[in-house]
Amino acid sequence: MTDSTPTDTAVTPADAAVPPVDTVITGATVLTHTVRPEPGYPELPRDDVEARGTATFLADHALGIRDGIIVWVVPTASVPQSVLDAAAHIDARGLVAIPGLMNGHTHSPMTMFRGSAEDVPTNEWFNKHIWPMEVNLTDRDVYLGAQLAIGEMLLGGVTSFADHYFATDQIARAVDESGARALLASTFFSSQGPAGVESSAAFAERWNGAAGGRIRTAMGPHATYTVDDGDLELTAAHARRLGIRTHIHAAENMQQTESSLAKRGVTPIQVLHDTGVLEAGAIIAHGTGIVESDLEWLVPYADRVGVASCSKVYMKHAHTTTPVRMLHDAGVTVGLGTDGPASNNTLDVLESLRILSLKQKDAHLDATWLTSPHALDIATRQSAAVFGQESSLGALLPGYTADIVLIDPSGPHMQPMHDLASALVLSVRASDVRTVLVDGEVVVRDGRLTRLDLSEAIAELNARIPELTDRSRGSIQDYAP
Repeated sequence: MTDSTPTDTAVTPADAAVPPVDTVITGATVLTHTVRPEPGYPELPRDDVEARGTATFLADHALGIRDGIIVWVVPTASVPQSVLDAAAHIDARGLVAIPGLMNGHTHSPMTMFRGSAEDVPTNEWFNKHIWPMEVNLTDRDVYLGAQLAIGEMLLGGVTSFADHYFATDQIARAVDESGARALLASTFFSSQGPAGVESSAAFAERWNGAAGGRIRTAMGPHATYTVDDGDLELTAAHARRLGIRTHIHAAENMQQTESSLAKRGVTPIQVLHDTGVLEAGAIIAHGTGIVESDLEWLVPYADRVGVASCSKVYMKHAHTTTPVRMLHDAGVTVGLGTDGPASNNTLDVLESLRILSLKQKDAHLDATWLTSPHALDIATRQSAAVFGQESSLGALLPGYTADIVLIDPSGPHMQPMHDLASALVLSVRASDVRTVLVDGEVVVRDGRLTRLDLSEAIAELNARIPELTDRSRGSIQDYAP
């Protein structure tokens, strides 16, 4: 369905009842799914663009939520008054409901370094700025930085994020308190010795399923050039044992791929294959250095491997971009990420979505590539698949988790409304987000956080700037791929 004009077709089968629920959202224009729905629901027209994403909107619809799960999606007029009277009611007239956005790769506590290292090449960014500053971090810094990041993401409609950082217990604590959802990986380098990989595995086992299931975990080797093959093999073994994925930087840019080929005769992606990381399942951060020969290693594991693309960062650091078209045509999932706020400056996934769409058109000199419906598919269904959660997140359908974002499209920058899908990709702003639910709980109401007060974190981090930015104490690692 290429036309994203809202329809009035119900998603819940016509013969289904409208049972009582805890919460009802009424009057919304609902983005129910970006591909054809499950059997038993209305069929959508099929054409050759469906594989690149569709956008199906239902006008004036209601969503019923019970115990954090969407129970039904029906026309508002069909909801009995008795059901409305028994539930918490959210009036969403004039708003658009979309699945909660997912940030497939970030380093959330690096809000503390936002704007601290600008206009420098990648090697200087790491070796002269970021890694010398990270020596100064305390657990308290990580907790406050994560709080600030989570608040920013929730206010921008990001309900779930895949994080890759240090002192991860502090991030988990912040996630638990905020009501957000996260996939957390504890970062390690081989320079830490055997304790590195074991610590990452211990964290993953300790926190997986915590916060009522809102926290899931992954193994967190930093990169193929900072973690040796033996530790990557141990990583894969732990991932298989725990039934989790590995979140790792690999082929971050073409320089890394060329360096790996020159030194070892294999690409970073083949390293992941040869060490068993791909077989166990992986989130590959960036992948801008993925080359066509890497498809030999990726395609057999396309059901459990995804690439998180962070286009704004590649433009800022003057890298090539993720080969989304090549990966898509090979059946490898690509999701959306921001990277850390020290490199991206914001954690605005809507901004990242717009830049991804435009950068792909520019890279291929093809205005027909990566349409707005396709971009929405990447931001929702495909991003959920990168997390390994495509059966429960990324769609507003019965049986899916109630991670829901309500967006106000009435601002002058989105009007007049010719096409809703393109407006949500090319015109929307994070400030248009009004209400956010995670697991059916309202965590942002009318543009305000319900469980977080960020004033203390902001004040304390600003006071910490002189200590945090001291670069005289060495470095946690050398960037030399």
